[in-house]
Amino acid sequence: MEKEPAPTEFLPFCKPDISEDAIAAVAQVLRSGWLTAGPKTAEFEQRFREYIGSRHAIATSSGTAALHLAIAALGIGEGDEVITSSLTFCATAHVIVHERATPVFVDVRASDYNIDPDAIRARITPRTKAVMPVHIAGHSCAMPEIMALAREHNLHVIEDAAHAVGTQCHGRSVGTIGDATAFSFYATKNITTAEGGMLTTNDDGIAERAQLLSQHGIDRDAWHRTTEHGSWYYEVRAAGYKYNMSDVQAALGLDQLNRLEDFIAKRRQLAARYTERLRDAPEITAPKEAAGIRHAWHLYIISLDTDALRINRDQFIAALQERKIGTSVHFIPLHLQPYYRDVYGYRPGDLPVTESVYERIVSLPLYTQMTNGDVDYVAQAVCEIVARHRR
Repeated sequence: MEKEPAPTEFLPFCKPDISEDAIAAVAQVLRSGWLTAGPKTAEFEQRFREYIGSRHAIATSSGTAALHLAIAALGIGEGDEVITSSLTFCATAHVIVHERATPVFVDVRASDYNIDPDAIRARITPRTKAVMPVHIAGHSCAMPEIMALAREHNLHVIEDAAHAVGTQCHGRSVGTIGDATAFSFYATKNITTAEGGMLTTNDDGIAERAQLLSQHGIDRDAWHRTTEHGSWYYEVRAAGYKYNMSDVQAALGLDQLNRLEDFIAKRRQLAARYTERLRDAPEITAPKEAAGIRHAWHLYIISLDTDALRINRDQFIAALQERKIGTSVHFIPLHLQPYYRDVYGYRPGDLPVTESVYERIVSLPLYTQMTNGDVDYVAQAVCEIVARHRR
């Protein structure tokens, strides 16, 4: 590979792609006199529902809020267990704890870092109420197997699709497979509303309960109370939360959603270029897209063969940082975090595949404003560091 010139500035791990049209749309909302959940939020929900193909879509203040609403709407609570992956952000498990249920962490598959259906089966007990698969990096979990297992044991399936807007599994969009699905539009995600999320479901009962809980348990939102034909009267029907999205966020989200397919196409092209440029480094395992899956490529996660190198993963990251390349690790396993270790008694060695994966993975920069030259520079740096420290 011809050597790429070093960047003059730090190459960030990620960067949002905000158009001038989006800025204008947000400004229009700011001038409109209505900023919180209103007509733009309703439009965003409708457009997202149409894109995913779900019966319902409820815009929320964060992906975490969407996950929490799903847990709460399904009535999961004290005494219940929810099986999920440890290789995820803490929000996945926190929402289970918030409803006084117990998170049960199981191992992942080394092939795609997603939850292992066989590990799920081994941990089902009479207390198990739900399974929460996490679609790591934008690659779908093994949803046909997970859904069959859930139906066999009468379990709910709540998909954590924080990474997976636009992901498909055997012809079905993530967001239409499980009982409920939570998406994130945080600043780092494939589409962003700065902060925000969406809950999708095909179940009318889940949607009705989640919608109620998303705005304090009030039966009529502020927009419908204050319009020309609205009524000031409302009733509080549940002890709900303040989880609604604002019209300011929704205006940005509408423009992002319009561009999502172009975003995914660009990410796919960049990911393919990474894989091609890394092919001659046998110490690097590049991510793959399994048959029947459309990967959204939120992340490009490589795995290091640390047994073949004289440096570990952390030293590898430091070497990239010296070359002005930003990276991340997705994720530090939750069962090793002090809270979950101390409260639930998890110990190192409990999830051997997850722990082995964690010690080896690195997320390389991947965002739509990267150039081919940026990818080539990162890939070249990876190959040079590996070559220098090869055993």
